[in-house]
Amino acid sequence: MTDLIAAFIAISFYLACTILLLMKLKRSPIVAGLNKPMILVLGFLGLGAHVYTLSVSMISPAGINLGFFTALSLVGAFITLFTLVSALRHPIEVVGIVVLPIAAVTLAADHATTTIHLLPPGSPPGLIFHVVTSIVAYSILGLAAIQAVVLSIQNSFLHKHQPGGLIRMMPPLRTMEALLFDAIIIGFICLSVSLITGIIFLENMFAQHLAHKTVLSIIAWLVFAILLTGRWLVGWRGRTAIRWTLGGFISLMLAYFGSKFVLELILTTA
Repeated sequence: MTDLIAAFIAISFYLACTILLLMKLKRSPIVAGLNKPMILVLGFLGLGAHVYTLSVSMISPAGINLGFFTALSLVGAFITLFTLVSALRHPIEVVGIVVLPIAAVTLAADHATTTIHLLPPGSPPGLIFHVVTSIVAYSILGLAAIQAVVLSIQNSFLHKHQPGGLIRMMPPLRTMEALLFDAIIIGFICLSVSLITGIIFLENMFAQHLAHKTVLSIIAWLVFAILLTGRWLVGWRGRTAIRWTLGGFISLMLAYFGSKFVLELILTTA
């Protein structure tokens, strides 16, 4: 199976799963005989094809490619994995409706373009562990950001006393907030591990080409630390939690993908 066929299969399964989840939420009689796990199987099949495509674009004798679009697709795959697994246990189908098309777009972008940033063969295990924990942290906190956006829309409609359409089919606000903070706590732990391993295994985290990434990552860590402290001490929730979540995520994405975009797409073509 070529990577082109695998990419097409992954995108097709992602979109099919999205459509069926949407129909399930709307209680369409067409999907009356399908339960949620049966629909999510399509998402997992799409994820399997997505991972195969990533293996082709990432792994080569020259090393592991973590170029901009490949890394973006990898994060998309991780977010999809966490979303599908969470959806098996929690009523967050609406988050899947947002995440799966985004994963399809990241996969299509990776397949349509070529960006190279190689992690050479024989790289120290500590460095590889740092990279993996960083990507997991970005993915989980990216999922938290998507949840925050969905929560913001839900919160806005409910405050306007317009609980119609999909809003009426979503879980209660408290459930969505609890799931949001579960994701933030796990992502924060992974981000903490990423920063610690970076200090230990990177020769100089504040070198010229790493300084912006390091500073913005630390700012993101501080934002999420303040948010969790505010939640614990004051009970922050609602719009306050949403704003801090999105602020931390923006800082984190600028740290990684912002610096990669400049280094790999702008400076290389200048």
